[in-house]
Amino acid sequence: MTVSELVGVYDADGGLLGEAAYVWGKVRGTRHCGLCDITHSTVRRKGEWDRMVARLPVPVRLLHLNELDDDLRAVVAATRAPVVLAREVGAWRELIGVAELDEMAGSVDAFEAAVRRRLDEGTTA
Repeated sequence: MTVSELVGVYDADGGLLGEAAYVWGKVRGTRHCGLCDITHSTVRRKGEWDRMVARLPVPVRLLHLNELDDDLRAVVAATRAPVVLAREVGAWRELIGVAELDEMAGSVDAFEAAVRRRLDEGTTA
């Protein structure tokens, strides 16, 4: 199937309070998001991430849990966050899940390789 869009969903809420809660949990060792590690350095989004997204053949959006519409909320409830979802003919499919994002250990290169492999194969996780 043809993928028209990718959506990465962080395991965190957006906004000042959501971001602060995530950072505090990360400092205490009670929160972790593999997608956050891939897209962000300690204080901001990685330039390497932005350059990689520009090279991909499909657009990529990044959303927080409190930014999801009803359709995405239902898919994320079934897959868990963090997750990367692919839109295929109006349906969302899991492309990269929690465990694989964690295995990437913050590597933008590993993320790009996995996305390209899945897009080339036409498969999802």
